[in-house]
Amino acid sequence: MGILDGKKLLVTGVLTDASLAFGIAKLAQEEGAEVVLTGAGRGISLTRRIARRLPAEPEVLELDATSSEHAQLVAAYIESTWGRLDGVVHSIGYAPAACLGGDILEADWPDVATALQISTYSLKLLAGAFAPLLERSPGGGSIVTLDFDATVAWPGYDWMGVAKAALESLTRYLARDLGPRGIRVNLVAAGPIRTLAAKSIPGFSKFEETWDDRAPLGWDIHNSEAVSKAVVALLSDWFPKTTGEMVHVDGGFHATGA
Repeated sequence: MGILDGKKLLVTGVLTDASLAFGIAKLAQEEGAEVVLTGAGRGISLTRRIARRLPAEPEVLELDATSSEHAQLVAAYIESTWGRLDGVVHSIGYAPAACLGGDILEADWPDVATALQISTYSLKLLAGAFAPLLERSPGGGSIVTLDFDATVAWPGYDWMGVAKAALESLTRYLARDLGPRGIRVNLVAAGPIRTLAAKSIPGFSKFEETWDDRAPLGWDIHNSEAVSKAVVALLSDWFPKTTGEMVHVDGGFHATGA
């Protein structure tokens, strides 16, 4: 018996076995869930390859996070196969190189717009497409999105930090509007993990050098198990009245000063 027995979940963002989404999908299956993954563009071949490393190889559906049509097609397919969804994991983020690196004045609007559309607006797109399926969940639907605490300015993070701040705000508004439909919306603010996305952030090594020393519980940039457990818990029936919440899984770093 697992805490996700019988749950049907959609997980985005699996690109490598170091992806946070991969660890979440793996633990979700181990806890009894059926999982479907999504991918897009050239990355979908990576998702299909990595999917074979999960305990049970899941189906991989094409979903471009900038396309409402894609989201609706995926929703229609899931309705025809499962009839409902119990949870969605939003693990989608991207910013062009001009949006990162330490000078927020350098980026022009087209690059900023791309960062906001993919990293923030995509959550609204998924929520809108899948809400009709999530509200059919017997235990209440759950959307969980992955965050990097945007309440402070980070070295090199720049417009991605702004996009994450918008994601945090959007989560609260979605929680307000989807709550009456029995759908919870929460964030997990993870500490730095050595993922493919993290490696593309200039100055990421500064996080690596200081995080473990500052975090009261310590932190391992190579181990995402704590993040997976938090997300799986929020997808389960054990948080039936928690929504609009940011759960920090960072070893306690956010609570400390210099």
